[in-house]
Amino acid sequence: MPAPTLHLLHGIVGSGKTTFARRLERDLPAVRFSPDEWMVALHGVNPPEVLFRDQAARIETLVWEHAGRILRAGVDVVYEGGFWTRASRDDARRRAREWGVECRLYSLRCPVEVARRRALARTANMPDGALEISGPTFDLLLQRFEPLGPDEPCTVVETGGL
Repeated sequence: MPAPTLHLLHGIVGSGKTTFARRLERDLPAVRFSPDEWMVALHGVNPPEVLFRDQAARIETLVWEHAGRILRAGVDVVYEGGFWTRASRDDARRRAREWGVECRLYSLRCPVEVARRRALARTANMPDGALEISGPTFDLLLQRFEPLGPDEPCTVVETGGL
């Protein structure tokens, strides 16, 4: 039996992470974790920033605890956290090594304007589990996004047509 895999999704807001994660969850099969869905379930679609930072860290801790248990039980995990920083990706790869599981990084790519349009449309329609994203918030989050380094192997997924 092959080792389970931790599937990490890297992409900007609106790049199609949730759509792709749900597809992986169904097709692999795997257990999917979406920190945004947990945040919305606990604090609504637009939690205040002062609350958001603390709660996001707590949710991440819980997700990692559960993901580790599931992976050690032999089941794949899809984590759609975005992994915007090199430090977060390095931490995820370290965890996978410690747990003795494979780690696969997907880079979801689409034009920024497509992602912006999707994020704003999603906010207008507010599907279950989605956080509210305004135009200024999108711009702020885009500035925090760190592209993958040349030494970070990944599977590129073009999502402009999703």
